[in-house]
Parts: sequence; structure tokens; C-alpha cells
Amino acid sequence: MATIQDILNTVPEPAGADVRTGIVDYDHDGTPLEGIAATDANLTGQRPAVLVVHDWHGVNEHVEARVTMLARLGYVAFAADIYGKGVRPTGAEAGEVAGSFYQDLGLLRARARAGLDRLLEDPQVDPSRVVVMGYCFGGSTALELARTGADLVGAVSFHGGLITHDPSDAGDIRAKLLVLTGAADPMVGDDKVHAWEDEMRSAPHVDWQLVSYANAMHAFAVPGTDAPDHGAQYQALADRRSWRALEDFLTEVFGPEQLAA
Repeated sequence: MATIQDILNTVPEPAGADVRTGIVDYDHDGTPLEGIAATDANLTGQRPAVLVVHDWHGVNEHVEARVTMLARLGYVAFAADIYGKGVRPTGAEAGEVAGSFYQDLGLLRARARAGLDRLLEDPQVDPSRVVVMGYCFGGSTALELARTGADLVGAVSFHGGLITHDPSDAGDIRAKLLVLTGAADPMVGDDKVHAWEDEMRSAPHVDWQLVSYANAMHAFAVPGTDAPDHGAQYQALADRRSWRALEDFLTEVFGPEQLAA
């Protein structure tokens, strides 16, 4: 079973880079939040940026690894905190906390927006080139933020829930969408995939793509997940393929000159 260190090693730090990560305190309407920022201190000028949203366990070493990997690629990255400072649930409690936000999508969207606003405060961020991405709960959150009409060039969901809306607000989406899902994910079955695709078709201006990975269950890109009886299991092949899809997507939406100083 792959570890967090294993996935971190898939994107080595470039020679001459000085990637740094650090805790960032911020808030939303008086609720303290704690995210993680990552950047290459040796790069100058404004740069494209990626907002990363955690899974239902909250901000942890997994999202810290992902923002580090993104910084090694030359991006400014920030892991947003949707739950609140110190709220890092495990076991059944994680489902309960995530569920409370699914029941209040307005709050979920607002917390995601707070993370985006905090990222945009970084003077190194090019505000015209920002993507949001997330895992599981975070994948759902990334798509919800896109539905607000936020000024994003892209939104990426890794094995996130595909929430549909009636009446639909797909017409408000300005970002290009990349959905990476598991073909064997019982939490995001074919019915949910088809319903989401149908809603996207109702907004022809939205540029979206959906990739389904064979035999991949829920949480296929979260190392350490091993609960196949509950439909969730890490799969190294789907993890590698989905990360490569992310890299290609970022190159596309940020443009060929994306990392020019």
C-alpha cells in the first residue's frame, strides 16, 4: 500500500528549487480556519495558483503533500480549510462532519470562497489563472465553488460526489471542469454520473470532461485507504493516471507560458 511519502516522491523537487510550506491562519465570518500554503521561494513574479480542498478528514498530511507537489511544479498552492481550525475528524465522525456541510451547501460554498479569497491575497498569485481542485468531499466542494460563478479557469474533482441541482445553476459556471471518477465507486454510480452529465449538457457553454478509471473505487487517490467492503480503496494506477490528467489540464488552462517569470 502506497504511503503519503510515496506519492510525494512522484514529483521530486527540481534542482535549484526552494519549496516551502507553512500553516496559514484565516477566518470566515469569525470562524477560525487553518490552511497550508506551499510555494517555491526561488520563483519570482505572479504565478498561476491552485486551491486544494481536503477530503472528509479535513486538512491533513495528504493535502499538505498535494500542495507541496503542486509547488514543486512551479505553482502557488493553498490547502483550504472548510471545517474550521482543529476540526480534523476520523472514523464515523468524518462522515458526520462532511454530511453537515452537504446539508448546508451555502456554508460549504462560502467556506470554499473564503479559501479562495485567502489564496488571492498572496501577491505571487496571478488572479486571472486560478484552479480549484479537491479529493472526495473536496472534489464536490471544488465543483460547488465553480457553480457560484467564481472567476476560476478550472475546477478539478478527484473521486468527488457529483451533486446535481434543480433548478440548475450550471449556467453560472465559468471554469473548465475536469471530473476524475472511479468506475467501481459505489458512492458515485452510473446514475449519478449520467445525471450530472445531463445537467452539464443543459449549459452548452460549459467546457467539461469526465474520466472514469477501471476498477477504481472511492478515494482511489488517497494513500492508506483500504476499505473495499465499504467501496473505498486506494489504487496506484488510477492515482498516477489522474495526477497526470491534472498536470495536462493545468498546462491547458494556464496556457503554454504558464510558468514564465
